[in-house]
Amino acid sequence: MPAPASTLEWFLDSDPAIRWQVERDLVGAPADVWQATRARVATEGFGAALLAKQDDDGQWAGGAYFPAGFFDSTEREAPGQPWIATTWSLRDLRDWGVDAAALTGTAEKLAANSRWEYEDMPYWGGEVDVCINSFTLATGAWLGADVSRLVEWFPAHRLTDGGWNCEAEEGDSIRSSFHSTLNAVRGILAYERITGDLSMRGARHRGEEYLLERRLMRRASTGEVVGDFVGEFVHPSRHRYSALAALDHFRDVSLAEPAAQDERMAEAVDLVRSKRQPDGTWLQTAPLRGRTWFDIDAPEGQPSRWLTLIGTRVLDWWDAGSRDSAPA
Repeated sequence: MPAPASTLEWFLDSDPAIRWQVERDLVGAPADVWQATRARVATEGFGAALLAKQDDDGQWAGGAYFPAGFFDSTEREAPGQPWIATTWSLRDLRDWGVDAAALTGTAEKLAANSRWEYEDMPYWGGEVDVCINSFTLATGAWLGADVSRLVEWFPAHRLTDGGWNCEAEEGDSIRSSFHSTLNAVRGILAYERITGDLSMRGARHRGEEYLLERRLMRRASTGEVVGDFVGEFVHPSRHRYSALAALDHFRDVSLAEPAAQDERMAEAVDLVRSKRQPDGTWLQTAPLRGRTWFDIDAPEGQPSRWLTLIGTRVLDWWDAGSRDSAPA
């Protein structure tokens, strides 16, 4: 069911970072319309505000994954983590649709000036955390950086059950994680779409199969739902898994690799549909704790433009596939 007219009006009266995606994915506007809106992201609203926070050395908040001084501050003891450093800021700008040209010189500055807090490793080589490396892979491809080490890293660090786990590098787990695996396959897909390099496609497909075998929400061992987080939709989701985030990835996959609808996603689709409000919106759950540059979405319990965009396009995609596959 497409969003009602009142919801579309609410959508279109929004930041360009949201509006261009609404125009493209929900309204079906001509390419020149949504591309013109997308071009405004770098000069207006969220995009312009975050670009203005960039340091002269190419970083944000003086650090790669954490702001400078974090480990010597009381903030380290607070719940959550700050979301203002370089990796998070670049991920937001990429997700909002900012053109890489607005960040000319950033890849080179980060290569020269930014090091990971883990063992002082160089920025574009990534480190040992799967989620961090997935963000770096996609962002590096977007900015034209050399991420060849990461292209080799992902297939080599996939676990025997098909996915990835951030804790595996420390020897704490031999089983894959929903969170880590989704971040990995999303990063690889973004890299593929930007560069055209399909050398990691096999690894991505196996990671996606890991999620599908579990119907995007259940343990392979017991069939139980893996956790409440599966149905707790929040934006920004950062590194966090949900059924909605997983379905949005598989929608993206379908645009790159058209295929018959996989019914193993049906239960997750039903969960997403059950969270839709009578007015066609989805409500924000508890935002992830930690310092941000500024708010980009609704407070807890209020209708979320971002979640409603994602939820609506996921259901539109799924329902269109169901109609296409129905017997004549």
